[in-house]
Amino acid sequence: MSQTESAAFIAGYPLKAHNTFGFDVRAQFACRIEREAQLMAAVRDPRTAGLPRLVLGGGSNVVLTGDFAGLVLLVALQGRRIVREDDDAWYVEAAAGEPWHDFVAWTLAQGLPGLENLALIPGTVGAAPIQNIGAYGLEMCERFASLRAVELETGAVVELDANACRFGYRDSFFKREGRDRFVITSVTFRLPKTWQPRAGYADLARELAASGHTDAQPDAQAIFDAVVAVRRAKLPDPLQLGNAGSFFKNPVVEATQFEALKVQEPEVVAYPQPDGRVKLAAGWLIDRCGWKGRAMGAAGVHERQALVLVNRGGASGAEVLALARAVQRDVLTRFGVELEAEPVCL
Repeated sequence: MSQTESAAFIAGYPLKAHNTFGFDVRAQFACRIEREAQLMAAVRDPRTAGLPRLVLGGGSNVVLTGDFAGLVLLVALQGRRIVREDDDAWYVEAAAGEPWHDFVAWTLAQGLPGLENLALIPGTVGAAPIQNIGAYGLEMCERFASLRAVELETGAVVELDANACRFGYRDSFFKREGRDRFVITSVTFRLPKTWQPRAGYADLARELAASGHTDAQPDAQAIFDAVVAVRRAKLPDPLQLGNAGSFFKNPVVEATQFEALKVQEPEVVAYPQPDGRVKLAAGWLIDRCGWKGRAMGAAGVHERQALVLVNRGGASGAEVLALARAVQRDVLTRFGVELEAEPVCL
């Protein structure tokens, strides 16, 4: 750490622009992190010793239920580069503050396919491993090589591989044992030189066909464009209508539970998993309970995508959580299936 590096703390910092729900809450202190040395200085600064800490990038996966009585670290680290290549893959690094979608677009501009199915997912590169983001047949962990992070307690820099990150379905070490312990500063991805398109999802296949890609081997840019079109058609822009994307995980149930559910609901939308279990479409379950387009106060369920809860204007985090609990209760009552929230609720 530089001898002259210091942390600039801002008291009473407004967080409305730093959470995609647009909740009008404040942080006791905030510090913008543009260099790793600033982060190390901030976590060692005695002025905020003992205060709770919250790391925010794009704020696309968090529900802030009130003012945060502690230090918010606003990760704004920038930079992206091709690190190296071997016979099988290219290795590409991006700083944690880079917008995820912009980074995906940049990799394609460099002629490096592999992340196109994850286009237009909100948030930053640093948030991607925490959530193990995924869409349209691809999870981030399949392209992950390693990451660099700073341990908040000590300021030590660590390098973690995929095994250390313990990725699961929308899950990782950072959401469990590592929660609140580390700040990710950069992520390196492995993009295979032998690339195969993943275009099996029905919505994606329809969009590709509609845009004239009727061949069985669309290129990566075509898949990127199709994913963007599908997501824009189904999901609201957080700048126009506050939301955190998909609010609930698609639940995974045992085969026996699925067979019993299918007797009750023959049209249930489901996807068999390699381990014999079955993933259910949470949006379908919510829709069947009559929640699509409904509201509780200023919080509502989006009219085009039942997985998305929205701030219709002036909603609080507590109102969104109350709506989420009502949806979970109805799904459990009707289907016997528990829905788990994707965002971190504070």
